Amino acid sequence: MKTEDSALVLGCERRIINAWPALSTLIVGDWVLRFANGYSGRANAATPLVYGAELDADMLDLIEELYRADGLVPSIRLTPLVSETTRAAVLERGYRVKDKSFGQIAPLADVAPSEEAELQIEARPSLEWLTGVAALQSGNKTHVANLAAIVEKVRLPAAFATWLVEGEAVAFGMGVAERGMAEIGLICVDPDHRGHGYGRRIVQGLMGWAGAMGCADAFLQVEQGNAVAINLYGSLGFRQLYQYETRILD
Repeated sequence: MKTEDSALVLGCERRIINAWPALSTLIVGDWVLRFANGYSGRANAATPLVYGAELDADMLDLIEELYRADGLVPSIRLTPLVSETTRAAVLERGYRVKDKSFGQIAPLADVAPSEEAELQIEARPSLEWLTGVAALQSGNKTHVANLAAIVEKVRLPAAFATWLVEGEAVAFGMGVAERGMAEIGLICVDPDHRGHGYGRRIVQGLMGWAGAMGCADAFLQVEQGNAVAINLYGSLGFRQLYQYETRILD
């Protein structure tokens, strides 16, 4: 990996901790352990914060004990920051792949703020935004209160975007800006309104917002199997920066 890209990976991975806050966090060595009632993977996983981050047997025991005590499955994000020794130790313990994702990044130099009247961007999440996003999720992500508990903890400049069609909210997304970079996430479109480019307009709107906030780059995370989203992001200038997998211990 290039030195420039290495710095970007580290910058993205540290910023996502603030862009998507957990309800409770613990620092264990070079790792942050995050707990959020099981809502979303990364808010309920151990994440490395430095290159070469390691976990010895005692630290792995502690992580597993803490997550199980909270009623959660032990979960570890294996990003490029993890040492090979620790990666091997996690696999040896029987942690299986829960999901695999790409970290992608795009420059914002040529992106202008959106002037489309259908795009609504608010600095704080409204009840309509919260219920709209939750209704388009699955599993434990349909829990409005748990979603609200996370996004209401954001302390950095944020944008909660909604796309309206004849006054009806049909697509959503959010962005969080920190030190020249902005994470974009939670892009979702009502199934009855897909195929009209509303997801694209939400992402473009958030990129424009991020540029107006002084950010040079936007970054996001996308599941490796989500070809539709990957193609969309690629057409908007995003490139693959790194890949990682989340592993859990049943």
